[in-house]
Amino acid sequence: MTTLIVSYPSTEGGTFDREYYLSTHAPLVRSAWSEFGLQSAEVLFPSPGQQPFACVAILRFIDPVAINAALSSAKTAEIIGDVKNFTNITPTMFCADD
Repeated sequence: MTTLIVSYPSTEGGTFDREYYLSTHAPLVRSAWSEFGLQSAEVLFPSPGQQPFACVAILRFIDPVAINAALSSAKTAEIIGDVKNFTNITPTMFCADD
């Protein structure tokens, strides 16, 4: 299994709509990438107070090939286009081998 981690760093003036993310964006990601081997998705929000991230998503895929297929799919453009609907923070992504 391989993990894609998407994080939204806390920034001055940054906004993040948790409700939209959970009700619309996360289901969009699951729907778009499940056919490419997305096995599970976990969303973490920080505790109150100063934190380095507004949100972290942990997306587990069957293997690195599945992540590459998902990221290069046409559906990824829709996912990226939706980001502006819940945040003005630019996400960062990286892979981790499990």
